[in-house]
Amino acid sequence: MFLCNMICKQYIDLIVRETGLRASQVENCAKLLDGGATIPFISRYRKESTMGMDEVQVTAVKDALEKLDELSQRKETILNTIEGLGKLTPELKKRIDGCWDATQLEDIYAPYRPHRKTRADIAIEQGLEPLADFIEKQNQYVPLDREAAKYINSEKGINGTEDALNGAMDIIAQRVSLDESARNLVRSHYRRSARITSRLVRGKEADAQKYRDWFDFSEPLSRCASHRLLAMRRGEQEGMLRVSLDIDDEQAADALAGRYVHGKSPVSQCVDNAVRDSYYRLLQPSVETEFAAVSKEKADAEAIRIFARNLEQLLMASPLGEKAVMGIDPGFRTGCKVVCLSPQGDLLHNETIFPHPPVSQARQAAAKIETLVEQYHIEAIAIGNGTAGRETMEFVHGLHIPRNVQVFSVNEDGASIYSASKAARDEFPDYDVTVRGAVSIGRRLMDPLAELVKIDPSSIGVGQYQKDVSQTGLKHSLDQTVASCVNRVGVNVNTASTHLLSYISGLGPSLAQNIVAYRSKNGPFRSRRQLLEVPRLGPKAFEQAAGFLRIPGSSQPLDNSAVHPESYAVVERMASDLGCSVAMLIESKELREKIDISRYVTEKTGLPTLTDIMAELEKPGRDPRGPLKKFEFSSQVRTIEDLRQGMELPGIVTNVTNFGAFVDLGVHIKGLVHISKLCPGKYVKDPSQVVSVGQQLSVRVLDVDLNRQRISLEVIGKD
Repeated sequence: MFLCNMICKQYIDLIVRETGLRASQVENCAKLLDGGATIPFISRYRKESTMGMDEVQVTAVKDALEKLDELSQRKETILNTIEGLGKLTPELKKRIDGCWDATQLEDIYAPYRPHRKTRADIAIEQGLEPLADFIEKQNQYVPLDREAAKYINSEKGINGTEDALNGAMDIIAQRVSLDESARNLVRSHYRRSARITSRLVRGKEADAQKYRDWFDFSEPLSRCASHRLLAMRRGEQEGMLRVSLDIDDEQAADALAGRYVHGKSPVSQCVDNAVRDSYYRLLQPSVETEFAAVSKEKADAEAIRIFARNLEQLLMASPLGEKAVMGIDPGFRTGCKVVCLSPQGDLLHNETIFPHPPVSQARQAAAKIETLVEQYHIEAIAIGNGTAGRETMEFVHGLHIPRNVQVFSVNEDGASIYSASKAARDEFPDYDVTVRGAVSIGRRLMDPLAELVKIDPSSIGVGQYQKDVSQTGLKHSLDQTVASCVNRVGVNVNTASTHLLSYISGLGPSLAQNIVAYRSKNGPFRSRRQLLEVPRLGPKAFEQAAGFLRIPGSSQPLDNSAVHPESYAVVERMASDLGCSVAMLIESKELREKIDISRYVTEKTGLPTLTDIMAELEKPGRDPRGPLKKFEFSSQVRTIEDLRQGMELPGIVTNVTNFGAFVDLGVHIKGLVHISKLCPGKYVKDPSQVVSVGQQLSVRVLDVDLNRQRISLEVIGKD
């Protein structure tokens, strides 16, 4: 895929310079990727080969290889095009072959790129190139009008010297616009001094109030944060704002003219006019468009990075585990949908209760919940945090249910997306969307990761401007994030859904479906080796996936651990040397402490793998997610109108941006803790360094803007 002799060496050298990794690391990582190995597999089970590269580093190499591959294909297209024009010289080919900068490559290609007929093209057809050449030489001793008169030709549309000179200047203007040095000069002005400016479109005052921060806004482009740029671009797309990138055009045009104009003769003035025309008509609009695109790409990348980080924190939220759970999807007019789930997440019962006005049947609802808790041995209750969430929470807290039954508020973002999806219909074909939504809420409490993988990540609500960024880039990043989290945690192959299994290294949707079908037909898997009986799951897929699949109750204890089957022989030799079984080795800390792992180093198994094996034997199949902590909102507030300046309240972080964090106070509108208020008295460069999605905080209300429905907060304590 990526590797091919000479290009391979070039790729490796370029990636080494970009990443700072060693050449051997990049080369070995590239070979593994080229052989079909996945990022989770390489970072977890090939540490000897990569010298300990983590997922971030492996991902960086993979992304760099793909970009270089795309650039290589673009170069091939350009070479073929220029060769087809009969203009490919050995020098030009050498220059293109040696170019690995996309912008520079397009500059080289610009004079040969097919384009719509321009004024310069028409002038060339009229035979005015020699006149343009003459003018460019700026020979002040030959009268310009006399030279131009030679080209008057009414049949060609040149009716006088003015027509000839205008055509020649069009040619010069186009030459300047295609000159790499000219484009780089203008780029340098944009790079140093471009300002992004936003203005309200006249007549849109009433419709554009949500963009009023940008009605008259300007700041250096280099300092414009991604969220501000994306907000302005969204306003521009909606027709509310006019956004531009501005520099001192006169200064840039003067600098450009200074490169081409020599002297003050009439012919030099002609060149000056052509250069300035080139700047204002061709170069400036082109470079502005280029910088607008580049700045948008950077803003997209930053927004996607933040989204992916927040998604990771949400997916890695603590699970309740396998317990009998009641899920409640709250509502007023349509009632609350109630489901009872088994510890494995199976739907046992569902019905609707009406504990709130306008259809209030509180007494019957209370009796029903109390009965269901006893009947299905409910150990925890999950209540969605949407409409009527707070009211339902208070209702449940007032019931006569056992004290050991914990009640949790669960973020229901995206639950409605899942409940209407094909996946939900396939899973619960006989139930409507309301029941499926309640099931999703209950399962999110049991295992957030296993349930959230069924939902399009962009619908989960932990990003900003996700509809405005590159959807291809967003999907790629979020899919990588989900896969990373799933493989980090590992899955029980006998209970995992098709969606969860599809993210396991080496599987994908087709093999995941085959595993579930095999499981349905033959019963639970008894060992990892049995996976090889699944249709189309061959040795390569097994190698990539096995270490991330768990089989509790297997006769081989290591099948329920992250130890890869390729390392079983090493562990068995350790146990044999100690005169015990593998199970005893796992159970006994004293036995494990007797092991000198250096004795088991081989060509294929080095100290990094042996260290990982010992850590896994200590806690086989351990879940990297922490224990679940209970959280309750303040009973003082239920709506934004209840908030008062100076109030101190508990809150939970729902979203982290590069300008602060949004916190849920239980009033249906998220409050913002600006970056300057995350750690009062301390400078914070990156909010993600001090807070994370799902973190519990104590906050103080600084301001409440009822008109704009905005809440300003500061952190006074952290969990």
